Amino acid sequence: MKKNVLTSLVVFSLVGLTAVSCSKNKDPKTEEEKTFYSIGTMFGSRLSQLQMTDAEIDSLASGLRDSAKGEKQKVDPMAYQQKIQDMFKSRMEKQSVDVKKKGAEFLDKFIKDGGTKTASGLAYKHIVVGTGATPKETDVVKVHYHGTLTDGTVFDSSVERGKEVSFPLNRVIKGWTEGVQLMKVGGKTKFVIPSDLAYGDAGAPPKIRGGETLVFEVQLLGIEAAPAASAQAPAHKK
Repeated sequence: MKKNVLTSLVVFSLVGLTAVSCSKNKDPKTEEEKTFYSIGTMFGSRLSQLQMTDAEIDSLASGLRDSAKGEKQKVDPMAYQQKIQDMFKSRMEKQSVDVKKKGAEFLDKFIKDGGTKTASGLAYKHIVVGTGATPKETDVVKVHYHGTLTDGTVFDSSVERGKEVSFPLNRVIKGWTEGVQLMKVGGKTKFVIPSDLAYGDAGAPPKIRGGETLVFEVQLLGIEAAPAASAQAPAHKK
């Protein structure tokens, strides 16, 4: 589900910049300062998608400070709603283009190194070829998986959690739905999933930026008869 970009910007900016309003060079010392600094690090990471300059961050912090203290606003924010949305959209799109380019280069190298590319753009390489049944889109599959960005950063991994996952195959991102149907039970496959088969230009902040190509190693453990009520899929549909 896509959020309104203005709402996202306001929420992440106001919360994330709580710590920015302090001096840049001041390290948090008290427990209260460390608490507010932690809020800033958790939410401020989402603002990295705007690729702001120090001057732009200072302007955001200035607006936060005036609003939080109930002081007179220097600019009418209502008059700038459209400009906020336009700026946010254009910067997100620019970053997405850059990220997609790097993802395409990674995928091309994967193909040259022995991977196979499908008509949709999904790339895969069987690490272990299974001998069991092949799942259908409507099946519930039991898997172990390890998901990373193209730079190797882990964003989700049932392997690291030490617990396999079961989920309906038609309830996840397109790359998973297509890819797992190329496997047989007992097999293990590496997938490179371009953004249009994953989370698109919106991404899944804060771990997955817009336009990000995803890399998964998936082990297909089994095909189940019915979905578990509390199943948590590794890559949900948008």
